[in-house]
Amino acid sequence: MKKRNLGKSGLEVSAIGMGCMNLSFGTGKAVDISEGVKVIRAGYDKGITFFDTAEAYGPFTNEELVGQALEPIRQKVIIATKFGMISEEGGLNSRPEHIKKVAEASLRRLKTDYIDLFYQHRVDPTVPIEEVAGAVQELIRAGKVRHFGLSEAGAETIRRAHTVQPVAAVQNQYSIWTREPEAEVLPVCEELGIGFVPWGPLGTGFLTGAITPDTEFDSSSDLRASFPRFTKEAMRANMPLVEMLNEVARSKGVSTVQIALAWLLAQKPFIVPIPGMDKLEYIEDNIKSADLELTPTDLQEIERRLAGIAVQGDRLSKELLALSEE
Repeated sequence: MKKRNLGKSGLEVSAIGMGCMNLSFGTGKAVDISEGVKVIRAGYDKGITFFDTAEAYGPFTNEELVGQALEPIRQKVIIATKFGMISEEGGLNSRPEHIKKVAEASLRRLKTDYIDLFYQHRVDPTVPIEEVAGAVQELIRAGKVRHFGLSEAGAETIRRAHTVQPVAAVQNQYSIWTREPEAEVLPVCEELGIGFVPWGPLGTGFLTGAITPDTEFDSSSDLRASFPRFTKEAMRANMPLVEMLNEVARSKGVSTVQIALAWLLAQKPFIVPIPGMDKLEYIEDNIKSADLELTPTDLQEIERRLAGIAVQGDRLSKELLALSEE
């Protein structure tokens, strides 16, 4: 597996990371612990060294799974987790004392004495970002955290946080059908030497080609049931995007998944996608994208064809969009 640096942070990771959320939460029922451990370790065996989780996934159960799976190889991997999305009082909480409490709990669940990358999961409008950055800085000085990150943050927040504690990585939703970061966030990351970690790089599954307008999402276990982009009407309207990716993939003799991920990797050298991998068969397909180089001609053709496709539907539910700064 090729490696990439997350900006100028000194944090080197596999070019494709593993999004672990779906093993426990978000797009269906949780897998058995033994199966989850098997999937995560298989990812490592195939070259993945960057694993993404959060206290909110489950909640809590995904960190426990990741901790169990990676404990034997802890020194050989990079673990990212997140704070601030949930609290005992309900809703966002990035007060400094809460951040430190979450860090201790995450360390226990992850079976480790340090967190490689600690993201603020969503920007808390009630707490100045400078205070958040300062709290993480204290954890870094104490050796409990190594790097600071932000998720779903806007350009101005990133700048303000970075003046207090260097931001190693920003994790926002980004894919060939969700391109909002290109306007402001990616340029700021490039300017400041910050890595960018796209979540949902495969369009939360839509860009794999496995989803059709007839696909049903269980509202009790699948977040996509509430996403406007996953209504039957929107999926039907957005199928030309998948058909375009399918055609490009056939012309290159690769999978649609590999085209979608290789397109992201081609955008900037500091981009490291974290596709969700909750099945063993997904791993090989995902990691092959790290070796697929799209030519300038390929990229120009994709852009030309994208210009004629208008993506329908908001990327998230109204509730989740309200928690995002982009």
